[in-house]
Amino acid sequence: MSNRTDGDLRDAGAWLAGHGLGDVEPTPLLAARLAVRRRARLAGSILLAVFLCAVALAYVSSLPDGAGRGPLLALTSAVVALVLGQSLLDRWVRRADRRAAATLPRRAAHPVRLGWRTLLGPPRAALALITYAGAAAMAVRGLVEPDAGTRFAAVVLLIGLAGVAAAAAVQLRHILTHPTVADDEASLTADVILRVEDAREVATPTAVWSLPVVSVFATAPGWWVAAWMVFIVATVAALVVVNARTAGSGTVARHATNAG
Repeated sequence: MSNRTDGDLRDAGAWLAGHGLGDVEPTPLLAARLAVRRRARLAGSILLAVFLCAVALAYVSSLPDGAGRGPLLALTSAVVALVLGQSLLDRWVRRADRRAAATLPRRAAHPVRLGWRTLLGPPRAALALITYAGAAAMAVRGLVEPDAGTRFAAVVLLIGLAGVAAAAAVQLRHILTHPTVADDEASLTADVILRVEDAREVATPTAVWSLPVVSVFATAPGWWVAAWMVFIVATVAALVVVNARTAGSGTVARHATNAG
């Protein structure tokens, strides 16, 4: 346990240095918060990978004609499991933050309310919305195709998108509403950095890009595959531009904590 604690403290020190807070001493509180987030992200990645496998299985199980409701019911159950699993992971992180907050002699408050504009920024939020909406529109377009297999793939995509969107909404709600865990300016800045990085990770639509890859690319009509490829490349390029033009999480945090 001691070795793991020492390792967490070293990781916290490296994290602080990487965010321009190298002069701040890492604390067990910050180390614990970072450690639980690393584990929750790993578990979340595994959960998402299992869900994508479920999407792929739902698609291939009804090839070549796309008939049968069984795979769709199973996929709907996987959506419920994904949202529930993500809720439990978020509750785990929230519980760890509450335990950490309970050890503080006093609680600091952010000088301004940390809404989505601060944590995400309008460009990143707009890109996420456009990506989800564009993917949904692409899937709906597949519903009007005469080929039953294409229509089935479109339904699979829509169910998968609904699951991914619901899981992201659960995560964002947690990030926007959970209480501050800080007792001084340095820990307040670190708290904002954690929130910004959590929000930006959730808003990155990696799962949306992955859904057509694990389902429709194998047997979908050529025009649909080409359209998906253009869509994915365009939104990835847009994200690169947004990342390049957006201030880092440390800069956002210092601006937010000095706003009062």
